[in-house]
Amino acid sequence: MTPVVLPDVPLQNVTLMPDCVQDAGSWCATLYRWTSNDFLAQHADTLVSRTVAITVIVVIAVLFRWLAHRAIARMVDGATNGRFTALVGRARRLRPGGGAVAPAADPGTQRRAQRARTIGSVLRSIVSAVVLLVAVMMVMNELGYPLGPLLAGAGVIGLAIGFGAQNLVRDFLSGMFMLLEDQYGVGDVVDVGEAVGTVEAVGLRITTIRDIKGTVWYVRNGEILRVGNMSQGYAVAVVDLPIAHHADVEEATELAGSTATERASQDDIAGDVLEAPEVLGVDKIGPEGVTLRITVRVSPGRQWAVQRALNGAITDAFDDHGIPRPMVYPGAAFDGQAQKQN
Repeated sequence: MTPVVLPDVPLQNVTLMPDCVQDAGSWCATLYRWTSNDFLAQHADTLVSRTVAITVIVVIAVLFRWLAHRAIARMVDGATNGRFTALVGRARRLRPGGGAVAPAADPGTQRRAQRARTIGSVLRSIVSAVVLLVAVMMVMNELGYPLGPLLAGAGVIGLAIGFGAQNLVRDFLSGMFMLLEDQYGVGDVVDVGEAVGTVEAVGLRITTIRDIKGTVWYVRNGEILRVGNMSQGYAVAVVDLPIAHHADVEEATELAGSTATERASQDDIAGDVLEAPEVLGVDKIGPEGVTLRITVRVSPGRQWAVQRALNGAITDAFDDHGIPRPMVYPGAAFDGQAQKQN
């Protein structure tokens, strides 16, 4: 430290100043002229260089995050509104009966849009977390903090958190793969083991299902070992028709087939039927009687409505033509016959 007098500093303010103040135009001299602080002047070059470096790091991190989010948003828009998706959606909007479905009402379009938005949200969160972590580490390095012990401590803490939150991580990973593989979507009727019903929401951790009784089930994605989707592509309405052992099987089969074909052509279910009913014949012979089976390929989720309609029509036809049914309670029938004889 040597006494130096700057040209624009009054003589009464002459003090011992850092040697770097003698370098005209340096940050040391400039900062000392502004603040008259020895400590700031001595570390001026370090403070300015680090401030500039930290500012550059923050600006680059913010810019990279903005560009990444913009690219992800364009990818999501392309996945939902692209030309290829529009062509696929247009092809799927035609009903089997020839009618058209409005684009907004197309469940496939809504499903693809929801899946794209969910994946886009996950990608944006991942990009933000990675950019923030890298920026913080670079800033700490500029400030002189040793990153080795910090990374080692963070690794130990992360390992402990990983063991404690392994179920949460498994749920998130399972949710990601379910979305990417399009195993099911909102509006699908699924069987996930414990719950069977309509999917109301699909998240990264939880899938919400409402069963036929109105109960809402919250199922963790990591606990779903298998999924039965009853709404993908097409569904099959299965109609089982029990008749008595002494009934004319050939007559019952022909009557069931003609009645099913006639009922499937009516307006209330014709739009849901993709193929003509197929009479498989005798499916089972048991102590109580013989079971005939008819199958119909229908639109996804409409198998139960078609099945109820065919059951009702064929039951009435069997009654009208006197096709005997199995005797489930033979004792009751015997008592009735005894009363008639008396």
